[in-house]
Formats: sequence, C-alpha cells, structure tokens
Amino acid sequence: MLDLEALPGLSRAERVRAVDTWLGGLLVEAVAGTPPPRQRSGGPPPQSGTEGVALVAVGSLGRRELPPYGDLDLVLVHEGRSEIGAVADALWYPIWDTGLRLDHSVRSIPEAVSVASTDVKAGLGLLDARLVAGDADLAARLRAATLGSWRQAASKLLPQLRDLRRERARRLGELAFLLEPDLKEAYGGLREGQVLRAVAAAQLGDEPDAELERAYAFLLDVRDELRRRIGRPHDVLVRQEQRPVSVALGLADEDALLREVSLAGRRLAFVVDETWRRVEAALVRRPRGRYRRVRREPLAEGVVRQGDEVVLAQGARPAADPGLLLRAAAAAARADLLLSPYTLKVLAVHSPPVPEPWPAEVRWSFLRLLASGRAAVPVIEQLDQEGLLSRLLPEWDRVRSLPQRHPWHRFTVDRHLVEAAAAAAELTHDVDRPDLLLVAALLHDIGKGWPGDHSVVGEPIAAGIGARMGFGEADVATLATLVRHHLLLPATATRRDIDDPATIDRVAATIGNDPAVLQLLHALAQADGAATSSSAWSPWKAHLVAALVARVQGRLNGGPVPELEPVLHPTEARVTARLLDVPGTAGAVTVGIEDVADGQQVTIGGPDRSGLLSTCAGVLALNQLDVRAAKMSVENGYTTGVFAVRPRFGRAPVPEILADAVRAALEGTLPLAARLRQREADYRQNGGRTAPPRISWHNGEVSGAATGIVEVRATDRAGLLYRLTAAIAEEGLDVTSARIETLGADAVDCFYVCNPSGSPVEPDQRARVDEALVAATVGASASKELRKADTPG
Repeated sequence: MLDLEALPGLSRAERVRAVDTWLGGLLVEAVAGTPPPRQRSGGPPPQSGTEGVALVAVGSLGRRELPPYGDLDLVLVHEGRSEIGAVADALWYPIWDTGLRLDHSVRSIPEAVSVASTDVKAGLGLLDARLVAGDADLAARLRAATLGSWRQAASKLLPQLRDLRRERARRLGELAFLLEPDLKEAYGGLREGQVLRAVAAAQLGDEPDAELERAYAFLLDVRDELRRRIGRPHDVLVRQEQRPVSVALGLADEDALLREVSLAGRRLAFVVDETWRRVEAALVRRPRGRYRRVRREPLAEGVVRQGDEVVLAQGARPAADPGLLLRAAAAAARADLLLSPYTLKVLAVHSPPVPEPWPAEVRWSFLRLLASGRAAVPVIEQLDQEGLLSRLLPEWDRVRSLPQRHPWHRFTVDRHLVEAAAAAAELTHDVDRPDLLLVAALLHDIGKGWPGDHSVVGEPIAAGIGARMGFGEADVATLATLVRHHLLLPATATRRDIDDPATIDRVAATIGNDPAVLQLLHALAQADGAATSSSAWSPWKAHLVAALVARVQGRLNGGPVPELEPVLHPTEARVTARLLDVPGTAGAVTVGIEDVADGQQVTIGGPDRSGLLSTCAGVLALNQLDVRAAKMSVENGYTTGVFAVRPRFGRAPVPEILADAVRAALEGTLPLAARLRQREADYRQNGGRTAPPRISWHNGEVSGAATGIVEVRATDRAGLLYRLTAAIAEEGLDVTSARIETLGADAVDCFYVCNPSGSPVEPDQRARVDEALVAATVGASASKELRKADTPG
C-alpha cells in the first residue's frame, strides 16, 4: 500500500520508485482479478498475465519528476485485449480511492499515434512515455510509434506549441522578472525544458546541455520544496513562502532564492528563444530548385550578415582583435539582427581582454550598440548569457538578475538598466552629450549590487567604469554626478513645492549650477521612468518634472524664472453649495473640476477655518479620489484649495457631489472619520500591514510662509491624507501645500507646514506632531482629531 503521508517528504527519485512499485502491483492485481473472455471458435487464444498490456506513465511521472502532491498521468496500452475495459476499471478505482488526482486513458498503439499526431498536448505528453509495469515490448513499440508520429507531424504541431507558450507568456509574464513567478507555466519555467526536449525529439534542435539541465533541476527543487511547505499542488512561488524555501535549499535569503530562480528562468528562456528561431527557419518551405548560396553582406570590419544572422567574416581574427566583440554586437543591433550562436561561442572562447582604458574605437562601438535602442536589448542579452558582458563590465555580476522588491519595477536590476539605456537612445537628440546619457542610463542603478544608498554607492563605481572606458576627467565627473543624482528631479517634483524659490535654488546648487547636467538629468529621469513602469512615469509625473526643469533652467540662465502655466491652477467652471447655520463662517463652498494630465484638478473654495485641508481631503477620499498634490491659499478670509486627483476606479469626480459633501462636513452633518473607517474596512486595502511610519523633518528647504517640511512614509490606506492633515492641524500647525506619492502599498506624503503666528516649529511641538502622525497612520481610534471629527458641529 502506498504511504501517501510519507510521499511528499521523499526525494524525487524515491517518490517515483514508490509510486512505480505501487502501480505495478495494482496492474498485476487488476489483470489477475479480471477473468479472460471465453475463447471464440477459431479465434486466437486469450492472453494471460500482462502480455499485450502495459501501464505507461506520461507527464511528470513519465519524466521521473513527480512533485509532492502531483497528478498521475497514466496510459493503459493494450494490443486488442477484449477485457481491457474491466482491467482499466480494476486499475483506476484503487487509485481514485486514495484521493490522488488521476489523468488516465486507454489506448491501442494506432489510437495513441492518431491522437499524438493531431493534438499537440497529447503528443507532447506521449514523448515522455515510460513503462511502469506490463509488456515492455508493447511500451517500446508505443514509444517508437509516437516518436515517429511526432517527427512526421512536427511542421504542424511545433507552431501550435510555440503559440501556446507565447500565449502563456503574455498572460503570466517571464519567470525571470516576476516577484511571485509561476515556476511551471511562466515563460522560462519548467514547461520550457519540456519544449526543448520536444524540439530535440523532432530532430530540429539539440538536447539540453548540462548547464540547462542544472537550471531545470533547480526549478524542480524549488517547486518540490514549495509544495512541501504549502501541502498541496501549487506552482506559484508566493512571497510568504520564499524565505522558508530559501532556507530549505541552503540559500542566504529570499532575494538569493529569487535571483537563482531568475538566472535559471533567463537561461531557459534564452535557449528556447534561440531554438524557436531555428525551428521557424527549418520549417519554412523553400521552392525546389538549385541550391543558392546565402548572400553575405558586409556590416563592419570582420563582420558580415549571413541570412538572418550576423557572423564573422572569413578573414576575421578574434584572438588578435580586441574590438571585434563590440564591433560585431553593434553591427548586429544596428541591423536589428542577432549574432549567430556559433559566432557567440567563438567570441567567448577567443576574444582577448579589452585594453584599459578602452581604445576610442572600442568605446565608440559600445556607444553605437547602446544607441541602437530596442534592437540592442536582445543583443546585450546574448552577450550576458555567454558571460561576455561581465568581461567588459565586471561590476555587472553584482546586479545580474538581482530582484527589485519595489512594486513599480517590472524587471531585475540588470534588465532595468538595459531597458533604461534603450529608452535613453530615443532621447539622444534632446541632449548635447548623448554618449554620457547612454552610459549613465546603463549605470544609474549599478550601486544596487552593494550595501547602502545605491545612488551614493553607485557614484564612485560609475566613475571607475567611466575612466576605464576612456572618458576624460571632466566627463567622468559628469557621469558620476548623473548617477549620484538620477532621482533628484522626480523626487523633488513629486515631494516638494516647485513654485517655492527655495526648491529651485536647492536643485540648482545640487547640480552645480550646470545647465548641461540639468539637461542630462531630465533625459535620464525620463529613460529611468520609462524603463520602470507606466506607474513610475505617468503623464502627471512627466508634467511635474518638466515644469521643475523649466524653472531651474530659468534660474541658471541668470534671469527671472519664466512665467509658466502652473502645475495646479484654478478653474473657472464652478458649482456653489451654500453653508447653513455654521457659526463663524460666511460665504459658500465652491467646487470646480478640470481635466489635466493623467487625472483631474479639483478646486475647492470655502470660508477660512482650521482643518479645511483635512476636510477637503476626507471628502475626496470618500469619493474614491487619490490626491497627488494639494495647495492652499487664503485671501480675505476665503480659502482656495487646489487638488490634483486621480479616480481610483476610473469614475470622474462630480462637482455637485463634492460641493454638497464639503458643505455637509463643514456643517457637521457628515461624519467623515466614521465613514472613512467604514470605507477602509470594506476595502481592506492595506492587507493588515501595520508597519510604523517613517517621519522626517526638513526645515532648511523652504521659503515664504512655510517654516518646515514634514515627510511621512507610511502604509497607504483609505483617508490617509485626511488623517495626517487632521493630526497636523490638531497640533496647531497649518498645511500650506502637500505633495503625495503612492508607491504600490506605500505612500510618501510631504507637507509644507507653518505656525499661524509665524514662529518656528519647536522641538516639543515637533515631537507632539510626530506622535499624532504615528497614531493617524495606523488609524488609531483614540486619535483626538478623529474623535472630534465624529462630533457634529
């Protein structure tokens, strides 16, 4: 009897042996317990024992890869035994009784061949057919017949298989770049190993080599341990299981695990991509006729195009030509082609080290490669997979397949850098030094491979690489500055008031009052954002950064800051809601809405009173509007608040609804705090996270009415801006403007604050504000402001 409880704890080999032995016994019992049919007059004698019947495993059991809690995929093959139906019933029912999941079929060899030649999934499964018990000769004939059928039908089945995998890739993504990858079905996962064996079986590709087998085996190990941990069939490497799986596999931590998974997935995907190119070329039907030589077209010195690939010219001497590697790579990218696999191998074996500093011709080829844009990405991946990129840039190994836990990032660090360089190639016409832009884009996050702030750590690393590449001293300094401050513009634009002269002066001083550096940083910010995700570089952020750059440029030109259209500006179309019975107030609430970049601008006017910003923020949150920036101004006792918002669920704000809600909140008939607590409970958007916030003060970066900036980094939740501004107001500070940035499940809120008396914020008052902000971020019911806000009037 099979011990199901012990099965998950066994090794793969032990698990397969245990299941094989059990299934073999079941087959013998099934055949022995099924009486043969009565012999017909003149017919062949009935078969006895397992002669003419074989139990064959396919799928993971057929490949000897059965994972914990895996399915059993079995085929009962027979050779005309009339009692085969009874044998099958006697075999399948005991398996079902154990609770194991079973995918089964009963086939003769002609039936199996017929199915395999028309159904790509069935044909792929039968390639793994392995005898478990019964007639070995019958199983061998089945395997030979299905293999022959697969080869014969390859021109029809392989394109279907390719399309299936591409569709899965579109839906599930690439294994190498996912933070919670599907180890089996994501592109570059275990399925790709099966695809490679299927192509090899069709004699259109090579068998997987030892390196590839190791990558595949590692993914099997990860899946096995994941299923042991979860206790059920599950192939998605979810975040909460990554640390225990990494410990079980002897890896340092979950990042080390994710990095090894990425490396394995990238290798599988790279080889499969190359294999599909070979298959597609082999399956193209060419007209009959005389053989024609493939035309060889010169692309660069020692490099030619041959068909759809780039190869070395006949007279090329890679061992004596240090520049040939990058010259060939640049030629391939410029022609939107790839280097042939054989050429890659030759270059990997024979290319000598590049002299340091790099000769001008080598540096020019490298820049030409980067300037090719999107076409350079697969070529650089070729260099990376053959270990050639790390020869050129030894620092690259520190960021290779390094995961990024930030919710905005789509790629590992190294792929993000390559994507940023490709995006920068589209901006080279906008800058005076495109060479520095391209290299800075490739290196801007290189510091993430070392401990510490990656911008600070990356500065000397980029400087060393720039000097090794042969850039002059001044250019190396500029390159280091670009890496050190590549986040300056987007961080300032989204977290500071760009209409404040102090903000403009601080940016100008940071970049050394150099217009050329400002120009390069602007292009680098765009490339970095585009390579990260659409959330990281939205039209809203692009608008803010461009406005900041224009203001700083005006400051650097020595004249007044140009009069630009404000990032936030009032709108003329307004809806009015009269206030009723509110002591100490006069006038009305006005609301105007205007479409702006990537959202709407909401302008709310009302009588000046403490906490009006908090009230407006609460109303906006209640109407499912995410606030990204806010600015308050007071004139003649009337306050105007301008808010940049984006609808959380795509519904544009309605001015009448907002005006009525603000009026009701001011009159005390709308309990904002209670309604927002209920909204938070309904959506549970923070998933139970209660990490304490990080609060920092920046008192030397402001001018005008504000006396300081308080920055709060906290878990995002419904009504967070309302709670924070209410907490600040309760401690006697006014908020003049705010900048809000949401980073996945986290928010960074920056508030320009001042005392109404104009006095500075003293340490004891700052401590009270910090305490109130902490309470506000966790939604504490004991918060004084929330209790007061629930009280009408």
